[in-house]
Amino acid sequence: MSAYTLQELMVVAAAREIRDREVVFVGMRLPMLAFALAKRTHAPAATGLYENGVVRDLPPAELLYTMADNPNLAGAVACTGMETVMSLLQQGAVHTGFIGGAEVDRYGNLNTSYIGDPAQPQVRLPGSGGAADIASLARRHLIIMPHDRRRFVPRVGYITSPGYGEGAGWREQQGLVGGGPACLISTMGVFRFDPASREAYLDTVHPGFSVAEVRAHTGWELKVSPTVAATPEPTAAELAIIRECDPIGFWTGRKGERAAGPLAPDERPRLRVTHPGCIDIHLR
Repeated sequence: MSAYTLQELMVVAAAREIRDREVVFVGMRLPMLAFALAKRTHAPAATGLYENGVVRDLPPAELLYTMADNPNLAGAVACTGMETVMSLLQQGAVHTGFIGGAEVDRYGNLNTSYIGDPAQPQVRLPGSGGAADIASLARRHLIIMPHDRRRFVPRVGYITSPGYGEGAGWREQQGLVGGGPACLISTMGVFRFDPASREAYLDTVHPGFSVAEVRAHTGWELKVSPTVAATPEPTAAELAIIRECDPIGFWTGRKGERAAGPLAPDERPRLRVTHPGCIDIHLR
């Protein structure tokens, strides 16, 4: 296996969650690459929606820095408005969507609004955007975010985007008759949600990390699958596609490129604030 970055591993894990013929609310950053990878491999008939109104049935031909870049407009099925793509959520036409947050809890609830008391917050975050709509109305949604004990909390301070609330039956009680988080991809592993309790459990651990490390960086008593295994590594073909889509490593951080296997201490992921309210994952 050739060297790969942590971001590339996350892109591959996210892409593998996309199914063929699905309508996918793509989102920004790593999900843009995940959609392109899925389209070029196992999900050629998937359709991508972007919050700015772009609808695509072909992967963009060039690197995207934002969803509004010209390569995302060229060859699009439609360049409409936000209301049009958001209305597809209300119609139940969106199979899956990607979202992230500043905080996540054991039931997959996300906070992107406030840290601390909402009346006098320590930090005011960007808010929902379209994330609450995706979490409420998509048939399922996928969470992708950095893993840190301050972020993986027992209970989020504010529910911006609902997961399973307080556990089994909560979404139904709130009138959210379908959907919910199906998968959480972090910088340490892949989590799924127990169909009975709706609580997150660790399904796979990224190479270079241990179950003990994941537990130490999680703010609740984390459940672990009895069949927990290593997250499958990217194939050479998958890496080639990712690098074709991101040739300069803008999203995939190949300046920190490493060989497959355990991470050295100075290779562990860190966060970098690139714009108020925007946090990206980078290798040291």
